Amino acid sequence: MSIAAEVYEADRRALWGLCYRMTGSAADADDIVQETFVRAIQRPPRRTNESLRPWLMRVATNLSLDHLRRRKRRDYRGPWLPSPLPTDEMETAITAPVSDSPAARYDLRESVSFAFLLALEALTPMQRAVLLLRDVLDYSTEETAAALHLSEANVKVHLHRARRRLDTYDKERFKPDSLRAAATQEAIERFLSCLNRGDVECLEKLLTEDAVSLSDGGGKVYAALNPIYGRSKVARLIAGLNEKLKLHLRIAFRNLNGLPALVVEHPAAPDGIAPLFTMHFEIDSEGKIRRLSTVLAPDKLTALNELGYSNSDK
Repeated sequence: MSIAAEVYEADRRALWGLCYRMTGSAADADDIVQETFVRAIQRPPRRTNESLRPWLMRVATNLSLDHLRRRKRRDYRGPWLPSPLPTDEMETAITAPVSDSPAARYDLRESVSFAFLLALEALTPMQRAVLLLRDVLDYSTEETAAALHLSEANVKVHLHRARRRLDTYDKERFKPDSLRAAATQEAIERFLSCLNRGDVECLEKLLTEDAVSLSDGGGKVYAALNPIYGRSKVARLIAGLNEKLKLHLRIAFRNLNGLPALVVEHPAAPDGIAPLFTMHFEIDSEGKIRRLSTVLAPDKLTALNELGYSNSDK
């Protein structure tokens, strides 16, 4: 079976956006999309006169489900965080599986945010697939049932349970729009100003009382193996690390997962220390930082290659 180049590119983008939302991993999305097209070439659908997109989406969804189930069964060293995804001029090309639908519960930008992807981790793999198809991609119940080989009644049950598990997220959600982006940028700038002065008290004032810091090293580089809770502990941790590393770091602002974030390079990093990592900031309605997520795992930084960054897997 042959696939026209323009059709392949459009379908590849759609599949990649779906697989990234399903797995939270850019590298895994790459692998699943590749496997989906291999299957299309080796074992194509019987009805070749129809659009290939629905068949590809079904295959990619079910491959993503299999991958997610395997990941959930494996022990993960420390907190799990999504892969950082550049979302500025490349957003349409990389993250959009379909056009935004006014009927969708969550729009495309929100559905790749760190807050949303972390909230999805509370769902079972099937609940995650159903919620993404119904509430992000705006599939009908019938289309979702066909894609996942479920009855329509089971789709409704999974969707109800998924929405119930996202109730806390929905109550606290802030869409990553232009206002949220500006507030996040301002919070990061104040954060860096406090760090440059070594002012721990200043840092504490930027954090909510129940602030949490999550660090994902993937078991390959040094990272905190447990979440750090509380503004005082988080502020002291960040200030201490900054004091040790600040002379060796290069820091840049980038739009990642729909919001401003930091990309930090440590060119002279010794073995075990991440030479490249990202920092993501979730703020509350008052502009205070309530969650700081640091992705250090080399395997999760592959999408940054699009921005010209390289990452040695030590």
